[in-house]
Amino acid sequence: MIKRAIVSGGGTGGHIFPAIAIADEIKRRNPDAEILFVGATGKMEMEKVPAAGYKIEGLEIVGLKRKLALSNFLLPFKIIKSVMKARGIVKKFNPEIVVGVGGYASGPTLKAASMMKYPTALQEQNAFAGKTNKLLAKKAKVICVAYEGLESVFPKEVIVMTGNPTRKNMVDIKGKEAEGFDFYGFDPNKKTILIIGGSLGARTLNESVVEHLKALQKSDVQVLWQCGKLYFEKLKEQLSTPEALAAPDGRREGGEEEGELHLGNVKMVQFITRMDLAYAMADVVISRAGASSVSELCIVEKPSILVPSPNVAEDHQTKNAMALVNKDAAILVKDVEAKEKLIPEALSLVQDENRCGELKKNIAPLAKPEATASIVDELEKVARK
Repeated sequence: MIKRAIVSGGGTGGHIFPAIAIADEIKRRNPDAEILFVGATGKMEMEKVPAAGYKIEGLEIVGLKRKLALSNFLLPFKIIKSVMKARGIVKKFNPEIVVGVGGYASGPTLKAASMMKYPTALQEQNAFAGKTNKLLAKKAKVICVAYEGLESVFPKEVIVMTGNPTRKNMVDIKGKEAEGFDFYGFDPNKKTILIIGGSLGARTLNESVVEHLKALQKSDVQVLWQCGKLYFEKLKEQLSTPEALAAPDGRREGGEEEGELHLGNVKMVQFITRMDLAYAMADVVISRAGASSVSELCIVEKPSILVPSPNVAEDHQTKNAMALVNKDAAILVKDVEAKEKLIPEALSLVQDENRCGELKKNIAPLAKPEATASIVDELEKVARK
């Protein structure tokens, strides 16, 4: 049983939400457990973690820019300052274990903890290890991974195949189809495509929808399109035309709430508040290939089209996607080809019940629904007593 733990990392929802899932499981086992998060000041975790009910401390740490920038020259000083601040945080909190989930803040935090002889653990979500976790691996007592083949970058003796942590409220979809259709105002008798680009959104996915919006509106399917916080207002302004807003006979239109726009059978939303209901009613899912998204799709067993983001380190999303594609468990559309091919591919797939059945059959064995529990099992083994 863990009584005190520090969880560090963030930057994107792909790091933050698995970290929260781990914390939730620790608290489920021991409601009196004290958990402190350490994140990067100004990043998403500083908002999302308190919203989930946990305390968080921020470090003034940023990543290395790919292009020449003044911040790159200042980075060594920021790292030193962050490690010193992290030492103070760790010493004061006195945890039994310090867990790194990837992201800028986990580097200084776990470096400080290992220097002070606190046991550290890593959770690597991707098929290709991040730079931060590579640097921290030598001192880690256990490294929980979701993909095979990481022995080349991590010490083999501390690797444990657990899968990626997922929030149970996101993937618990059994028996929720009717509730999903009602919640989103969709017709249960029509095929449904779900498009998710992450909490901030994905430009390529949005451009692909806009390019083929008329084809979607003329089709006999309905679409829940999560465009993201960064793109919603611009898209709303662009698409709020009489032609785009016109709904074919019998389809719901108008009456949108804040953060959503009805485009006939296409409903654009800034953020999906009930992911479980969205998954439950979806026949086909279009998604980026972040580790958390891929893990969720495996658990909910949905026919999926993955469009890996090219704007990530070491092209790790393509590696995540290929782990499914190589088992014929998902379809890959390259980012550079998405604007032309993505929506036609989705419209074809959603009407092909045999192909959807094959994808569902092949993705099911890849699911690890007990991943979060397995990770906390490993953390309990090495926690400082």
